[in-house]
Formats: sequence, C-alpha cells, structure tokens
Amino acid sequence: MTGALFRANFWSSDILSTAGYDCIIQHLNNGRKNCKEFEDFLKERASIEEKYGKDLLNLSRKKPCGQSEINTLKRALEVFKQQIDSVAQCHIQLAQTLREEARKMEEFREKQKLQRKKTELLMDTAHKQKSLQFKKTMDAKKSYEQKCRDKDEAEQAVHRSANLVNVKQQEKLFVKLATAKTAVEDSDKTYMMQINTLDKVREDWQSEHIKACEMYEEVRKSLEACSIEKDIAYFVSHRKTGQTPPAPIMYENFYCPQKNTAPQGKAPGPNLARRGPLPVPKTLPDDPDYSLVDNYSLIYQ
Repeated sequence: MTGALFRANFWSSDILSTAGYDCIIQHLNNGRKNCKEFEDFLKERASIEEKYGKDLLNLSRKKPCGQSEINTLKRALEVFKQQIDSVAQCHIQLAQTLREEARKMEEFREKQKLQRKKTELLMDTAHKQKSLQFKKTMDAKKSYEQKCRDKDEAEQAVHRSANLVNVKQQEKLFVKLATAKTAVEDSDKTYMMQINTLDKVREDWQSEHIKACEMYEEVRKSLEACSIEKDIAYFVSHRKTGQTPPAPIMYENFYCPQKNTAPQGKAPGPNLARRGPLPVPKTLPDDPDYSLVDNYSLIYQ
C-alpha cells in the first residue's frame, strides 16, 4: 500500500469528525504498547540468560568433577567442563545481545513517542481551530439567513402599504427596508468571510492529517524494512567463532600409545578396541600390539 492510498482511507464526510485520525492514533498507541512489551520481554530474557550463564560458569569453575580420575577419562572430563564453560559464555553473550536489542527498541519507541506527541499537538490544535471556526461559520450563516428573512418581511410590508395614505408610516417602512438590506449585506459579507476562513482552517487541518498519515506510513515502512534473514546473516558475520565443531574424544590403547595418539578433541582417531577371550597361541607373536594376560587378549585393531 502506497502512502497516497494509505492516507486516502482515513477521511470522514463529516467535517467535525476525527474518526480516521483517532483510528491511526489508537493504532500507534497500541504499537507503542507492543514495543514496550517486546522491550520488557527482551530484558527479562536477557536476565534469565545472564543468570543461567553465570550459574554454568560457577558450576564449571568451582564444582569439582572427577578430580581423582587419571589419563584419558580425566582429559574427557576436562573437555566436558570446558564445553560447559563455552556454553555459559554463549548465554552471557546472548544476554548482552538481547539487552542491546532492547536498547534499540527503547530508542525507537522514544523517537516515535516524541514524533507522535508533536503530531498530536499539531492535530489537536487543528481540530480545535476547525471546530471553533465551524461554529463561527454556522452562527454567521444563521445570522445571515435571519437578516434575509427580515429583509423579505420588510419588502412585503412596503408592498402592502403602497395604497396607504399615511406617508409618514410609509417612510418608516422604507427606512426599515433600507436598514434590513444593509444588515443583509453586512451579514452576507461576514458569512462569506467566515466561510473563507473555515476553508483555510479545513485545508490546514487536512494538511496536518496527511502528515499524520505519512508519519504512520514511515513507521510502517521502517518496520517492513526489517529482515530476519539479513539480521541473522549480520549476526553470524560479526559474531561467528568458527565453522568446525570439536572432534570426539577417541579411545587410546594403553599398550601402544604411540600408534594412536592424536590431539584430543581435534582429529578423529582409530577404531575402538575389540576385546574378548581368544585361544592361547603356541607361541606369542613378536607384534608389540599384541598382549595376553591370563587367557584374555587385547588386540589393537
């Protein structure tokens, strides 16, 4: 919907009516309320995220977890706690982001509040001037119509007295008619002046009405310009930390640590061991990867 079509749909045939303007202002007030609710929602969500993040930090940094463990399981638990720490930092960062968005929403709401109050002040003044001038115009019209009726009655009285012999009475009627004609002319000028003034006031009010509609239209356009996809892409572009997730912690064979040693959490390791009872060979192989303890074998595959 274009601006022209928008403002073309909030008029009223009644010159004193403010229904269209009231509808727009009511919607703006509802929008302000919705913005405040969304702003408060973001702030509360930020508080929840921050508290959760700090609780996770305290958990990962202060709470012991497998302190007596050794070797690979100990390293696995350390990585686990590091991941908890990272998650906590993400929640704290999210809280900061949410507060920033709430701040932007507050700035937007305050800006619209100032603009709306300015528009409301101008429109209220225009409405009062229009109503006052309409009353003056209607009073002038009423006076003009009454003067016209008085003149008509005076003319009829003169015509009825045409055959009267009393000259003095006829002169009084002519004087009354002349006075009535003068009063009609004066009231006609006053009526025309009030009509012209009312038309100017109407045009001023109409201009302010259009500006109010355009202000609302600008707000709508600014909201329509919001793009979830662009906002997400912007956030990813400016806040990304990496594209590769940590590798799983791999099994390390105790009897051959050199052959399957790999950086923990960075690169995939060899297949897991296969355990199970095997028949005892007649001679033990020279392969160092082979180990036999009490008829139980451990073969690194």
